[in-house]
Amino acid sequence: MPKSTSNGSDLSRRERQIMDVVYRLGKASVNDVLDRIPEPPSYSAVRALMRILEEKGHLKHEQDGPRYLYLPTVPRESARVNALSHMVRTFFGGSTEAAVAALLDESQSRISDAELDRIASMIDQARTQGR
Repeated sequence: MPKSTSNGSDLSRRERQIMDVVYRLGKASVNDVLDRIPEPPSYSAVRALMRILEEKGHLKHEQDGPRYLYLPTVPRESARVNALSHMVRTFFGGSTEAAVAALLDESQSRISDAELDRIASMIDQARTQGR
């Protein structure tokens, strides 16, 4: 039985690349992944990695004729939130403020006024909801 995982922290770089392809396509075969990852390893290596991702609980498969199509077990948004929460706990001691400050500092020349307005609106909404 596959074990359930709540975040992507246990994934290798190559496993994250595979998951990205599967999320983008909704479901993907080994060949779909091979066509879309940089410097892909062999077919059998990708197939083995997808089987490992299934064992870790990140993917499930369905039969499509002679081939397997792999699907994510968790919606992308849920996986994104879980991974971000893990990152904030791991690198920022659980401080959302420190994480946002780091993002703003890193991106100061790339954040438009419109983006800053949307972020301010999200903060206002979080305040009114008591978060």
